[in-house]
Amino acid sequence: MALGGGMSCVKYLLFCFNLLFAVTGLIILIVGAKAEYNAYPYMDLTDEKFYSSAPVVLIIVGIIIFIVAFFGCCGAVKENHWMITTFSVFLLLIFVAELGVGIAGYVKQKDLEASFLRSLNESIAEYPTNKDVRNTFDIVQTDLTCCGINGPKDWATNSLPIPDSCCAAREITAGTAAACTPETAHPDGCLNKLVGLFQDIAVVLGGVGLGIAFIQLLGVIFACCLARSIRSQYETV
Repeated sequence: MALGGGMSCVKYLLFCFNLLFAVTGLIILIVGAKAEYNAYPYMDLTDEKFYSSAPVVLIIVGIIIFIVAFFGCCGAVKENHWMITTFSVFLLLIFVAELGVGIAGYVKQKDLEASFLRSLNESIAEYPTNKDVRNTFDIVQTDLTCCGINGPKDWATNSLPIPDSCCAAREITAGTAAACTPETAHPDGCLNKLVGLFQDIAVVLGGVGLGIAFIQLLGVIFACCLARSIRSQYETV
């Protein structure tokens, strides 16, 4: 079936868009996987489920995009009304999902500090007795080069010695009691560093989600125009 000049242009624009669409799917997949990797070690310290679910949503969306791009490319080349309509519906659903992740990424930033502060205050006293808490604190203090909640003094406040993970390995004398001291410990608390890390993750998730979502909205418009034109051609035959 031959389309008019204008719709032929839309057809090839839609085909090219789907090649770009497949690339955006790969970008979303990589961003989601990287966010999940960066946030995973510290998820025990926050009850904000967004930061565990949003990266997974983006990973799933990235995979689905490759399938949806197939429908779009085939539908555009074959001028198949059903395939283009299916592509439009899936693309619209993905647009809504990404828009939701993007908006939530910005909204949830304000709840981060309260969530981390509550969790850290509740768990720091369990450091000597709870292996999971100890491992989480050690990972955070080592990776983020921080100590305690607001600083090394938080350990003394809870009548606990400063953990070795508060100090760089070269500053610790192996086998000595209380080897890490307030003078050798990392001066910065972990609260601000955790909040900063997760805010960066939220900005990336939100920016990618919103940016790509609006690009995909153009794809929905192109697909709807093409599907409508194809349907009109069928009805006039």
